[in-house]
Amino acid sequence: MAKISLRLILVTSLLFPTIDAFATYSHKNAFSRLGATQMAAAAASSSTDQEVDCLIVGSGISGSCLAFHLNKHHGVDNLLVTERNPVVGGNVISKTNEEGFVWEEGPNSFQPTPGLCQTIYETGLTDELVLADASLPRFVYWQGYGAGEKLANLHALPTNLPGDLLNFNLLTWPGKIRAGLGAAGLIAPKPTDREESVREFVTRHLGDECFKRIIDPFVSGVYAGDPDELAMGAALKKIYRLEGLGELGPGLVSGALVRFQEIAQEKKDNPPDPAWPTYKAGELGSFRMGLQTLPNKIAEILGKDRIATSHTLQKVEKISDGRFKATFELENGATKTIVARTVCLTSPTAVTSKVAADLVPAAERLSEVYSPPVASVTMAYKKEWFKELPGGTSSKPLRGFGHLIPRSMNVRSLGTIWSSSLFPNRAPEGWELLLTYIGGARDRGIKDLSEEEIYKQVDADNRKILLKEDAPEGKPVGIRVWPVAIPQYRKGHLQILKELEEGEAQCPGFFLGGNYRTGVAFGDCVQFGITEAKRVASFLSEGSSQSEASPATEESISV
Repeated sequence: MAKISLRLILVTSLLFPTIDAFATYSHKNAFSRLGATQMAAAAASSSTDQEVDCLIVGSGISGSCLAFHLNKHHGVDNLLVTERNPVVGGNVISKTNEEGFVWEEGPNSFQPTPGLCQTIYETGLTDELVLADASLPRFVYWQGYGAGEKLANLHALPTNLPGDLLNFNLLTWPGKIRAGLGAAGLIAPKPTDREESVREFVTRHLGDECFKRIIDPFVSGVYAGDPDELAMGAALKKIYRLEGLGELGPGLVSGALVRFQEIAQEKKDNPPDPAWPTYKAGELGSFRMGLQTLPNKIAEILGKDRIATSHTLQKVEKISDGRFKATFELENGATKTIVARTVCLTSPTAVTSKVAADLVPAAERLSEVYSPPVASVTMAYKKEWFKELPGGTSSKPLRGFGHLIPRSMNVRSLGTIWSSSLFPNRAPEGWELLLTYIGGARDRGIKDLSEEEIYKQVDADNRKILLKEDAPEGKPVGIRVWPVAIPQYRKGHLQILKELEEGEAQCPGFFLGGNYRTGVAFGDCVQFGITEAKRVASFLSEGSSQSEASPATEESISV
């Protein structure tokens, strides 16, 4: 979802060869020489199309990066990545057309991280990396209710604290004072009888006005979520942790000071490789031809023998030798089975809750993780159609990351990325490109609209905020309605994850992951791949050493 990085006031500046064992052991006396476990393996192979050390289900950022790092850094060559779609990338979908537009239909950008920069370098994509100017403002659209006047009602969020606060009139003076006192630590105690929602936490710390005008649109932009349902400790855990972290009281400022020290120490302890791409705080990144460049490149590096598209997972079961047997439906309706020593599911919660429940019963609870419908809508407008906007000129009317829209403003769109302002060559000469997200947990009816109706709604919202009154209708460039979009970290989510972790521990070799577990940001998903690769490799290595240390009997074999 939109990665416009909004910052809390006074708090932070802060994603094989086929084995035909049945033919090999088709004679009775051959079976008599096999141990019990080997017999089971041979029987399984008789109906197996492929055997691998690691099967990774899902070729999105989590699955692709897991496969890449497992292969490159841990020497796991016999692996397979499956994807239900005909192309890799999962929900990361980058598009181009003959007119020269480049747009995204899933995530739109990323905040650079060390793990992401490492992956970009190691995949050879450094020259494809594009970074947006960190000085570009992030806007919130707000009109009235005591706020000061701004051109086009677009309020740039402060990036340099406290200096920017002098001209920041999105909040009234009472609102600023309330937020300042709360940030300093003059707050009510944390409730002990329930999980705090995002709204409750922010209101307790920074006041209702700050919540409605800054955090509410932030939650819409990142999660397309409902702040009354999202659990603060799960959805915004880094900020949640700040309370009580410092020695100057429970305020977020005190905690942030300690966190800054931690970050500095982490960088000192784990300095990035000088060869990796560098970045500045506040920059957003992408690739010249869009985010799908990364999974596409990883698929190219792994090779076609390690990538299987149009494979829809039907079930996973454990066979008697301790390995796993996965059954897939192919595009032509045929069935394919794969036996693997390890299985890593990076599939969406709706899939994982069904196919993993027999092995990890707690996975069934993932069906409780709600993912609302969201539409990503890309439209183009000629430069002369825009009204006067902050920092804009006639030749470059858009200068900013984009804008988010609080629900109080009664505009249906959640927010809009100014794509052609962020990254080069996203639109042909004379045009500007906008990517709008609409729908979410508080607008579930978006999935019932036709694409034409959604285009019209987004065009009307763009017109209200950015365009001249007499501007023609915008050019529809691309639209995708996601019936199931971003997983919501609602109250009870952490308990689900706790039960999942406990259940996973009871099924060695079976790994569950994805953005419902490690974070929804692009960088979170990349880091998952790096971290999970170590876990999987450790399991495979331990199994190999045990197998080599003793004969492969039922008692000693390790998989």
